Amino acid sequence: MEVADIFRAHGAAYRHTHPLSRAQRRAMQAIETYRTAALGGHRDTCDTCGAERLAYNSCRNRHCPKCQTLAKERWIEARRAELLPVEYFHVVFTLPHALNALAQGNPRGIYRLLFRAVTATLTTFGRDPRHLGGDIGGPAILHTWGQTLAQHLHLHCVVPGGALTQDGARWITAPPGFLFPVRAPGQGLPRQVPARARARLQHRPARLRRLAHLPR
Repeated sequence: MEVADIFRAHGAAYRHTHPLSRAQRRAMQAIETYRTAALGGHRDTCDTCGAERLAYNSCRNRHCPKCQTLAKERWIEARRAELLPVEYFHVVFTLPHALNALAQGNPRGIYRLLFRAVTATLTTFGRDPRHLGGDIGGPAILHTWGQTLAQHLHLHCVVPGGALTQDGARWITAPPGFLFPVRAPGQGLPRQVPARARARLQHRPARLRRLAHLPR
């Protein structure tokens, strides 16, 4: 069973009962038509024996889990090439669920705020002399749902166990097995994102402001 099979069986009914954005509809329909006659096809011919194989075209939608497999592997290999010979930590930041409705209506704006808030939070803790006292960095991957496929916006961050001094002259190594106190960075994020969202909403239409019952 693949995602395309589920979409083909239930996609039309789901779209009829659930409001979706144009991009979401296009992604579903692209995945539904993946490797079908709707997208046309091509003939592969062996230049040695002349054997032929007919194949339908892929959808090439960036949300398709099968079309993006090669791109994903290339991206992973590129990130592996960037790894430092240090310990790494997996840090997860979750958007307060009070902002879920706002994210549905203004996804790009809220995703951007989440990335900026996480960057500011990690930068603050990295530069704190009680922790590392330098600049840290690393890739962050946005996930928009959880294991139950319910809306659950969160960032997975891969953070090296250390930091550069702000003049870039020296590497500061984190203690083995420890980056920050486990709850400390997460306590800053629930204040950062709503505050940034409020500032953004002051310049947005009233219909978006009404969605925003932001936590203090």
